Amino acid sequence: MKLAVVGGGSTYTPELIDGFARLRDTLPVSELVLIDPATERLELIGGLARRIFARQGHPGRVTTTTDLDAGIEGADAVLLQLRVGGQAARLQDETWPLECGCVGQETTGAGGLAKALRTVPVVLDIAERVRRTSPDAWIIDFTNPVGIVTRALLRAGHKAVGLCNVAIGLQRKFAALLDLAPADIHLNHVGLNHLTWELGVRRGGPDGEDLLGTLLATHGEAVAGDLRLPRAVLDRLGVVPSYYLRYFYAHDEVVRELGTKPSRAAEVAAMERELLALYGDPALDEKPALLAKRGGAFYSEAAVDLAASLLGDGGPAVQVVNTYNNGTLPFLPDDAVIEVQARVDGSGPVPLAVPRLDPLFSGLIAHVSAYEDLALDAALRGGRERVFKALLAHPLIGQFDLAEGLTDRLLAHNKEHLPWA
Repeated sequence: MKLAVVGGGSTYTPELIDGFARLRDTLPVSELVLIDPATERLELIGGLARRIFARQGHPGRVTTTTDLDAGIEGADAVLLQLRVGGQAARLQDETWPLECGCVGQETTGAGGLAKALRTVPVVLDIAERVRRTSPDAWIIDFTNPVGIVTRALLRAGHKAVGLCNVAIGLQRKFAALLDLAPADIHLNHVGLNHLTWELGVRRGGPDGEDLLGTLLATHGEAVAGDLRLPRAVLDRLGVVPSYYLRYFYAHDEVVRELGTKPSRAAEVAAMERELLALYGDPALDEKPALLAKRGGAFYSEAAVDLAASLLGDGGPAVQVVNTYNNGTLPFLPDDAVIEVQARVDGSGPVPLAVPRLDPLFSGLIAHVSAYEDLALDAALRGGRERVFKALLAHPLIGQFDLAEGLTDRLLAHNKEHLPWA
């Protein structure tokens, strides 16, 4: 089995490599190709990947290339984890929205739209090349904003599934708090990428005992602390929101915080310099502890399980993915992309049934989904007016003057990535 990782020079990659090495019985990879235009980073990470495989006794071959077409040729699955513009563009996404009093974040609000505009055309070009060279390959997208990028891939007819690590991270935290094995925890995870709620925490499977009440009653403070939301918010909602909901439920507080501390992009850039120095040590043959602070926890395990199910080696499995709605949430169009539990096999994901949602949740989902539709239109066709309309539609913006100011700033900071701007 051949897997290709586009963006293989990312400092995330050793997390993925570690998962491939440890879970080789789940996903028997014979060849892993890391693809990235950044030659120096690619060689550092490729060397570490080979050492991790060797230490774990993995028989697979790790290769590196800057040639996308050569790397993806004959691949059974292609994983996308790229960042157009790098951390420098992320720093801009997190900075200029604050000038308008709006949250600066790389996947939410105006910064998230900027990332989508830069990313969608690049991902679609890669996907077309995958279709030409390896038409049967599955595309697994971890590139943010996952919901919009996956929607672009699916509408263009690609065999694609979006993947995020939020659900598996919560599953692992809840399992530890409840003293259960992660496999014994099934989440009723519902919403859009980075806009989800855990409506149930079930023991054993979709129909198992719901432990959500127990979790909130006995560990509510710990869960709220991880989400950086007051315990009372969880008690009043009766569910566990994703930590990205803090940008909605405490927007003004977050904006004030962001104005008084270094950006996450600056923190990550410093961390990446440390990680790359570690990766260059020829004695290092495991992922360093520092990588846990980089983000993307459990991404490798989610990616291995998803690839194994899609490629037929793991058998059908239930997993949280981003895929077409197809009637799952009746208040959304069929071609909206949602993030829910789905049964996954070689033919792709099929969402599990979801109970009727309270308007408190369905209203925000519908609002953000409409924004995502406008954002994708702007990414595909360009134009200042389409950018403005997407920003005006976003629930964190929604005012004419704000949308005007943010549009001007977005275009000014992204001219090198948007030929039409």
